[in-house]
Parts: sequence; C-alpha cells; structure tokens
Amino acid sequence: MKVYVDQDRCIAAGQCVAHADEVFDQREDDGIVVLLDDSPSEDLAGGVREAASMCPALAIRIEE
Repeated sequence: MKVYVDQDRCIAAGQCVAHADEVFDQREDDGIVVLLDDSPSEDLAGGVREAASMCPALAIRIEE
C-alpha cells in the first residue's frame, strides 16, 4: 500500500486522524493533513482505507 495526500485539497476535517492516527496527523497552525507513513503496514491498512473513504475533500489517495 502506498498513501498520498493532497494538502491543497484538505479541509482539515480530521477524519483521517480519527481513523488512522499512526499514519496521519494534522498541522497545529491550520489542521491540514500531514502524512506520517506513506507505506503503512498491513495491520494499519484497514484504518487507512477507512480514512480515505471518509475524507470529505477526497484528499487521500491509495495505491494497492
């Protein structure tokens, strides 16, 4: 799994962090997504997929 984020699309909703805080964080100043791990392990994959599907701005893209 390879994870990509588009910070320009992000609206700082925080859904990514709520579902996969080992992979995503938010900048303190504006809440925009920060990718902590672009190749998460399989045990984190479910949360990452959920985060991508819940992102209201569609700012997360996954390649399997």
